[in-house]
Amino acid sequence: MSPIRPESAARSVRRSAPLFAALGDPTRLRLLAKLGGGTRFSIARLTKGSTLTRQAITKHLQVLRGAGLVRGVRRGRENLFELEPKRLDEARRALEGISRQWDQALARLKSFVEE
Repeated sequence: MSPIRPESAARSVRRSAPLFAALGDPTRLRLLAKLGGGTRFSIARLTKGSTLTRQAITKHLQVLRGAGLVRGVRRGRENLFELEPKRLDEARRALEGISRQWDQALARLKSFVEE
């Protein structure tokens, strides 16, 4: 197992921070779950059944859009939102990288303790 280079790790953290910040909110996670079915939703449909206002939903969608997790598609006068799955794949890969780092650290600790 080769160690992760510090400059590569720093670049990855800078790129992933907005993504994980966006994922750290329960409302945004619920919005992503709704969009995860592959259907495009308007703000009105995303707001339906929620106690949040359209303005609140819009702000959450702006954060998700800024993190690259959703994209808006204009259809007539309506803006429809859909999931951007590539960015979730990046989150998965980032977490796998962190998991590998921990596995390597624990393997070194185990080796040290057993010697």
